[in-house]
Amino acid sequence: MNPNASIDSDLLPDFRNMGVLLRILVFVHLALFVYTLIGLGQWQTWPENLAASVLWLEFSLLPAVLALGLASPLLARLDYSRGVLVTCGLAALAGTVGHWVLMPGPTNWNALVASAAVIVASVLTLLKYFHLRQRALSPRLSEARLAALQARIRPHFLFNSLNAVLSLIRYEPAKAEQVLEDLADLFRVVMKDNRQLSRLDREVELAKRYLNIEMVRLGSRLKVQWNTENMPGDAAVPPLMLQPLVENAVYHGVEPALNPAPIEVHVFRFRDQLHLDVKNPLPPPDAVREHVGNGMALENIRERLLLHFDAEATLTTQAASDYYQVHIVVPYREIAHDDAASPFFGG
Repeated sequence: MNPNASIDSDLLPDFRNMGVLLRILVFVHLALFVYTLIGLGQWQTWPENLAASVLWLEFSLLPAVLALGLASPLLARLDYSRGVLVTCGLAALAGTVGHWVLMPGPTNWNALVASAAVIVASVLTLLKYFHLRQRALSPRLSEARLAALQARIRPHFLFNSLNAVLSLIRYEPAKAEQVLEDLADLFRVVMKDNRQLSRLDREVELAKRYLNIEMVRLGSRLKVQWNTENMPGDAAVPPLMLQPLVENAVYHGVEPALNPAPIEVHVFRFRDQLHLDVKNPLPPPDAVREHVGNGMALENIRERLLLHFDAEATLTTQAASDYYQVHIVVPYREIAHDDAASPFFGG
C-alpha cells in the first residue's frame, strides 16, 4: 500500500489487527463447521469428523496467519492488486508448509495441493469481504470528517481570539503576531484532508497552539500539566484527536470555575499500546455553565478510532465529583517520516 494513499482507496487489511484476526478466525471456523455438516454420512459421526477437520485446519491456518501478520508492514507498501497476489501466495505457502511439517504420516502431495487451493480460495473470499466492508465504511469516514470540521470551527472561539489579538496589537504586537500564527496553524489543520493518520507529536503541538490562544483570553486561570516524558512522537493517531479533548476541558472545566485546577494531559507508551489521558476539573454544581456539552467530540473521536483501529482502540470516560477524565488506548504504529501516513484498513 502506498503510504500516502487515501483511506478511500483500496487497502489491504492489517493482519496484526485484533479485529481482523477475530473476523478471519470466526469466518474460517464457521465455514469449516458448515462444510463438515454438509459432508456428513451419519449424524452420529459429526464430532469425529469435525475434530479431524479442525486438526487439518489449524495446521494450515495458524502458520498462514502468522506469516501474514509478520509480513503486514511489507504488504502495506504494495498496491492493492499486487498485495492480493502476494497475500494469496504467502498464505498458501505458509499454510502448505505448516500442513506438511505438522501433519503426521507420509507426504500426500495431492492433499498438499488441495490444501493450497483451499487456502487461496479462502484468502480471496476474506479479502473480498474486507474490501466490501471498507467501501461500506468510507461514507461513514467522510461523515465523521465533516462532523469534525463542524465541531471544531466554533464562531465564538474565532471571535474571542480575534478580540484578544486586537487588544494586543497596540501594546504587545509580538504576542499578537504569535496568536495569529497559532490561529492560522490551527485552522490550517482543521481545513486540511483529515482522513490520514497523523504523528502524535504534531497533534500535541496543535493542542499546545490552541491552548496558547486560550491562555491569552483566560490568563492565569488556564494551567496545563503536560506529562509527555514517555511519549512516542512518531506514533500514528487520528488527526484532531487531542485538540478537541483539551478544548472540552477548557470549555467545561476551566471557564465555569472561579479557581479551576490545572488540566492534566498524560501521553505514554506501555508495551505495544499508546495511552492518552486528559483530566480536567469540574466546577461546583452551582457554577454558571456557558457551554452545555452534547458529546459530539467524544462520539466523533470514538467513531474515527473504530474506523482506523477497529477493536484494538478504546475510549473510556470517568466522571467523579470534582473531575472528568478521558482515556484513549490505541495500538502503537510508527510513522517514520514527517508526512502523515495512511493507515492499514483495520477491518
